[in-house]
Amino acid sequence: MIIYGVAALAACHLAGVILGDLLGAVLGVQSNVGGVGFAMLILVVLTDWMRRTGRLPKLTEQGVLFWSAMYIPIVVAMAAKQNVVAALAGGPVAIIAGVGATVVCVAMVPVIAGIGGREAPLPPLMPQEA
Repeated sequence: MIIYGVAALAACHLAGVILGDLLGAVLGVQSNVGGVGFAMLILVVLTDWMRRTGRLPKLTEQGVLFWSAMYIPIVVAMAAKQNVVAALAGGPVAIIAGVGATVVCVAMVPVIAGIGGREAPLPPLMPQEA
């Protein structure tokens, strides 16, 4: 049912918060580091696995899809709380890390696009479909 989708999301969120707190402790930061991102990844992997094995009923999938769509505004709201000015005032490391991550991501686009090879193009639309 739909409530099971919400329960799956809540479990993934709790696991993500725990992982983010652990990562923060390992890095020596008194903060949650990437907890929401971990939760999103866990949710995607879990729901994909459940869908492939036939363990995700349609109503549960609807609950997961609804709350998955709500994650983007939540992440934006959480990011808005962060003090970017203080991070930039702390030194050039934040700028170097941001630029470096962007350059690596742009460089990886052709590599990732080449995975899987080429597929046959889609057939042309029929006149009634156009």
